[in-house]
Amino acid sequence: MADADELYLVDSDVPVLDGAVLLYHLDGYVDAGSAGELLTEHLTEAFDGPVVARFDVDRLIDYRSRRPVMTWDGDSWADYNAPQLTVRLLHDADETPMLLLSGPEPDREWEAFAEAVRRLVERWRVRLSVQFQGIPMAVPHTRTLGVTAHGTRTDLVRQFSPTFNRTQVPGSAEALVEYRLGQAGHDAVGFAAHVPHYLSQSRYPQAALTLVDAVQKVSGLTLPDDALRESARRAEVEINRQVSDSDEAADVVRSLEQQYDAFTSSENNLLVGGEEMPTGDDLADEFERFLAGETGPDQD
Repeated sequence: MADADELYLVDSDVPVLDGAVLLYHLDGYVDAGSAGELLTEHLTEAFDGPVVARFDVDRLIDYRSRRPVMTWDGDSWADYNAPQLTVRLLHDADETPMLLLSGPEPDREWEAFAEAVRRLVERWRVRLSVQFQGIPMAVPHTRTLGVTAHGTRTDLVRQFSPTFNRTQVPGSAEALVEYRLGQAGHDAVGFAAHVPHYLSQSRYPQAALTLVDAVQKVSGLTLPDDALRESARRAEVEINRQVSDSDEAADVVRSLEQQYDAFTSSENNLLVGGEEMPTGDDLADEFERFLAGETGPDQD
């Protein structure tokens, strides 16, 4: 493995961060409803703060698979939107320090990247690392969104109900970071908001709100969410309008409501009427289809 310390540069003026929380979301893996992206944008806008570490994207990113945008102006190149994988130092509403790692998911050197994150966690004495995203689920937008929680220790996520048993899904750099942090004895958790599958390709602020609640619950951070709530309210109005204008869409939502209500009301959270929980293969297939939709040649 290449030296992980060569993967990043750190601002030497970073103050002591003993007890800070590291929040992280990387673009490129499953993020139904753009839930993780929306939360990242919200945190960046609500808690402006400096970049304190930069990763070497030339080593980590495959430019030919995700070509950066360049701007052409008449007869010359006017701008280049260079990819950035950074850590920002923010403070929540109570002035508690928190770090936000965001940018494109590395295409290569995952082990070195995970090791680099571990070294930053130890350098800054991070007490908890929290990853977040959205995943597509067969649930209606008219019911409370669920969340799948996972962590390096069971007691970190004991307050959240388990969603799936043992299964296999396509891996991600984010998941590897959590796994390696756990092996090194560091606390780390992750949350996946359940996004109605028919909204998985849209920006769905309600899913980001679900993530905010989960992150606050496990980390103790105070994250105001007024802007997200207003965005979610407007999105809900538009979704309901579109559903009411389509008999087919309305039928789909009603069917999902019946399935959801049967699931939540049955004893021990078991489905009734002979319905079965999705298998591990079902979940993996759903992730694969979502990723294909995100990165396929027909994507705008």
